[in-house]
Amino acid sequence: MHAWFSKIKSIFRKKARGEDLGPVLRSWPYDPSLVSARRVRGADGRQKIQIRLDLGILQMEVSGRPDGQRPFGKDSLLEYYQQKAAQFQRDFGDDGIFRLSHSECVALQREALQYYHRFVALFYLKDFEGVIRDTTRNLRAVDFVKKYAMDEKDVWNFEQFWPYLTMMQVRARASLLMARQNFKKAEEIVELSVARVERFYLEHDQPEFLESSMVLTFLKKWAEEIRQARPLSPMEKLQRELDEAVAHEDFERAAELRDRIQEIQNLEKKEFS
Repeated sequence: MHAWFSKIKSIFRKKARGEDLGPVLRSWPYDPSLVSARRVRGADGRQKIQIRLDLGILQMEVSGRPDGQRPFGKDSLLEYYQQKAAQFQRDFGDDGIFRLSHSECVALQREALQYYHRFVALFYLKDFEGVIRDTTRNLRAVDFVKKYAMDEKDVWNFEQFWPYLTMMQVRARASLLMARQNFKKAEEIVELSVARVERFYLEHDQPEFLESSMVLTFLKKWAEEIRQARPLSPMEKLQRELDEAVAHEDFERAAELRDRIQEIQNLEKKEFS
């Protein structure tokens, strides 16, 4: 009996041994006021993404499923279930009989959380293409669960994140446009996303969120910031000068500016007629 207990204790001691992460964590202090993310070279030679959390470090693959797993031999659980639904369509002529159980929806939600962690890290690393890729993937998961989940509660567990996913995707898209100096298009897609999120709340009988939603508040504020930062076109500069002249009751200057604007508009009509 004594020998048996000694063997068990030895096994537990071996399992308890491992690499102390203390030096790694101390070399990368946690700051609760910001998202700390970085790229590192993994032991397999490939790039990894790391996020510093209060209790440690989260490491993910740059592409594919963030944890590097291939459930059922597929790139993701979502892809696996999408292919099952497609198989139902081929076998029975109707994919409507395919359904996701509660446990399957929970597994898909856990997987979606992995992609969430990665696109947040990618955003702060300014990898906006990666953000678009991962938010698009999670938006597809929302649509898929909405179509096939057996329980409406599971549907809402996904749908409630649609406004946030939409916001993060449009932030990435607008950031790319602004980097190319296309401020006008960036402003347009942000304003369009505001309308889409507002429609989402109305369709889900949540009109109170039109005023209290942090997503809407951010998007509206950001649209205004883009508008202020956007270089004005010659026509817009003239229009702003006209507005200022009218405000200061400088009607002679206002008339000159109005005539100049009319001349430009007439020239533009001739060019496109």
